[in-house]
Amino acid sequence: MLVAVIAVMAGAALEKLRLSTRLAGNAANTEQARAYAVAAEAMAAVRIGGLLNANRQRVTLAGGWSGRPFGFPLPGGGMATARVTDGANCFNLNGLVLRTGSVYSSNPAQRAQFTRLMRLIGVPTQVADQIAAGASDWIDTDADQQANGAEDARYTGQQVGYRTAGTLMGDPSELRAIAGVTPDIYAQVRPWICTLPQALPARMNVNTLLPEQAPLLAMLAQDTVSVDAARQMLLRRPLQGWGNPAQVWEGTGSPTVGANQLGTRSEWFNLAIDVAIPGAQLEERALVDATRLPVRLVARQWGEDT
Repeated sequence: MLVAVIAVMAGAALEKLRLSTRLAGNAANTEQARAYAVAAEAMAAVRIGGLLNANRQRVTLAGGWSGRPFGFPLPGGGMATARVTDGANCFNLNGLVLRTGSVYSSNPAQRAQFTRLMRLIGVPTQVADQIAAGASDWIDTDADQQANGAEDARYTGQQVGYRTAGTLMGDPSELRAIAGVTPDIYAQVRPWICTLPQALPARMNVNTLLPEQAPLLAMLAQDTVSVDAARQMLLRRPLQGWGNPAQVWEGTGSPTVGANQLGTRSEWFNLAIDVAIPGAQLEERALVDATRLPVRLVARQWGEDT
């Protein structure tokens, strides 16, 4: 019996040792993968800087840089791959407010614009207005609920209560906490939104907007340009791009629509990095600020995009 007890104890100890060894190995592999991801970040930053230096007046899709994978092989048969895309061709949720000092207040024009975008992609108007108002209330500093919006009282009374943030959103996934946002609606809206770290509308590059992103252009036109018309406008874009963002509206009768939200250069870039090494796989999503040179990484997220 004593031998049997000792055998069981020895087996348990060996199993714990095996598990600890595996956990330590996994941790080491993950840290190594993260180090390779940081190296890929540096490589991407150099490429973005080179793209901007070579195209000081306008950034276009020429050269096929957008979404094209590049990377480097790793020891042991691994691979690190990075993809760069324009990071400001989206609706910036943080633009729903205006900043005065340390105070954030609602921006009615951007709230209406967000409602219009959601309506253009198929979200019912009433639901879209509720979500836009709720998102604005979520970010603004005050506790005054807007019409159709939602402040702390709406959330603290739930079974699992929480409060509004009262500051800029750190990630688009925060929208899921807003009253009225269902999983289906979030999946529908997610490709069109972003959370740039500034209380300003995103300045979209008319030379990198894709035809399938036409709702973002139609959103600016205040119901004077349909999604199909906006798509045709983007399809007619010259190969060298537009030198003036107002040129996109030629023929619409509204050449100044969205003038402050359109540009010819890209100021933000999304970076997607995938690292695969023996024993570990890693995904990273990052945001690069290119409003000034040298460019800098301002946000990083490990794991799948949410």
